[in-house]
Amino acid sequence: MVPIDLIILNLEEIRRRSLKLWSGITPDMYFWKPDKEAIPFLEMVRHILETEHLYQQIIKKRGSVPDYTSPWNDRPYTNLEDELAFSAPYRKEFMAFVQSFTAEDLETIEIIRPERNQRRRLGDFLLRVAYHESVHTGQFLSYFRTYGVDRPMIWD
Repeated sequence: MVPIDLIILNLEEIRRRSLKLWSGITPDMYFWKPDKEAIPFLEMVRHILETEHLYQQIIKKRGSVPDYTSPWNDRPYTNLEDELAFSAPYRKEFMAFVQSFTAEDLETIEIIRPERNQRRRLGDFLLRVAYHESVHTGQFLSYFRTYGVDRPMIWD
């Protein structure tokens, strides 16, 4: 496998497991959160989907996007199915965008975000994009445990 294929595989595998996990969120859980500082289940799903779009814009600009306007702005929270349907074309576009990079691009393109004191090669940055969703997987598992319901089996 070439490096970009491994990155694509990682992104697809993480999303496959996220979808299994999210399938365990029932409507009565959408707006539940473990404490007043946390974000509810449905908002965390949107955060993951929306942030992936933001990351794509960051990669396109090779860094900061202070003028970014999210397609999710002003969208009401309704249900999981709506969140996934709305994000589907953005996910498809993101995956095609990632697939377009060469092994050389992964090493030579730099993403520079001065506001985060961050300078990363594209390959590193894409792995961090995937890691973001993985971190939230752990949060979801904790939410399910705290809510007192069985956690969906994502370890297949």
